[in-house]
Amino acid sequence: MIKRSFITAAVALAALSATSGIAMARDYISIAGSSTVLPFATIIAEQLGKNPSIKTPVVESGGSSVGKKGVCDGIGTEFIDIGNASSRMKVKELEYCEANGVKVTEIKVGYDGIVVANSKEGTPLVISKAELGMALTAEVPACADGSTNVNCDTWVANPFKKWSDINPDLPDLKIRVYGPPTTSGTRASYAEMVNQKGYCGKEAMAKAASAARGDKKGKKCRAMRTDGAYIEAGEQDNLIVQKLQEDPSAYGIFGFSYLDQNSDTLQGAVISGTNPTFDEIANGSYSVSRALYFYVKHAHMGVVPGLKEYMAEWVKHWGEDGALSDSGMIPMPTAERNAFKAAMTDLPVLTADMLK
Repeated sequence: MIKRSFITAAVALAALSATSGIAMARDYISIAGSSTVLPFATIIAEQLGKNPSIKTPVVESGGSSVGKKGVCDGIGTEFIDIGNASSRMKVKELEYCEANGVKVTEIKVGYDGIVVANSKEGTPLVISKAELGMALTAEVPACADGSTNVNCDTWVANPFKKWSDINPDLPDLKIRVYGPPTTSGTRASYAEMVNQKGYCGKEAMAKAASAARGDKKGKKCRAMRTDGAYIEAGEQDNLIVQKLQEDPSAYGIFGFSYLDQNSDTLQGAVISGTNPTFDEIANGSYSVSRALYFYVKHAHMGVVPGLKEYMAEWVKHWGEDGALSDSGMIPMPTAERNAFKAAMTDLPVLTADMLK
């Protein structure tokens, strides 16, 4: 029976390799994507690697877009098995999967806050979401800076140079914020929650000006400044942390877990009266938070060894007292954990209707 199972697996692996044009199949799990999910996925990979019969998965970063595109690029061992993401797959991204004949299952693993932080040697930031959006969105209404004799429905390049230009109670410092690039799920989530919904969807002037340009939902406000106020610092959040430790006058945007791990040197901004703490993110008080996911490829299940075991390892560690919580990931409620545990076994195919 063991010999027969081995032969069956070998044949399946060979078939997968032949389909993809690869001479030799992988005998380890390949994972890529979100830098926010990266430390948690690495913990799971290392735990799985303690099993002598399974090789430690290779986990790489690259951003949520890289993870979602990578898992959808095709079937075969030259393509990753799992894509990590800190922003949920969109219908357009799923259509790319379907065009390549790829079926995936979506697994939510927990939650994370997006923080704005700076060195403890710098000035603390206490700010509203609307003010934060006003500071970093690429364009603002022409009268946002108090200008008169202008059409407030006209949009202009963001004129604010200092935080105190927006509100005199804010730091009298040049606006300089390090953050992730366009491939990042953290950036996409931040731009939606802060620029779009926190500023253009709430602040009266920006809301009216958005409607006037046919953008009632404020989606155009997601664009970030490119004049030096917002500085793309790469996909690795730890590089942003390093820059803040070196420059107390700058601020940075990244996932809560990196603030949690560097709380001896960094401080989080108070946003709309809420602090970026484990408890406030977990109870929903902290408004700049999002879900974390991975997407597993159906065609590689039972072919690339260890995929079932890898998913089972998440279940062992994603609870309130698990290793992932200790590292800063916010656990899902019990009902959600049970639902996604079942999904790991049932492997429901992700459809466009599920994403609406």
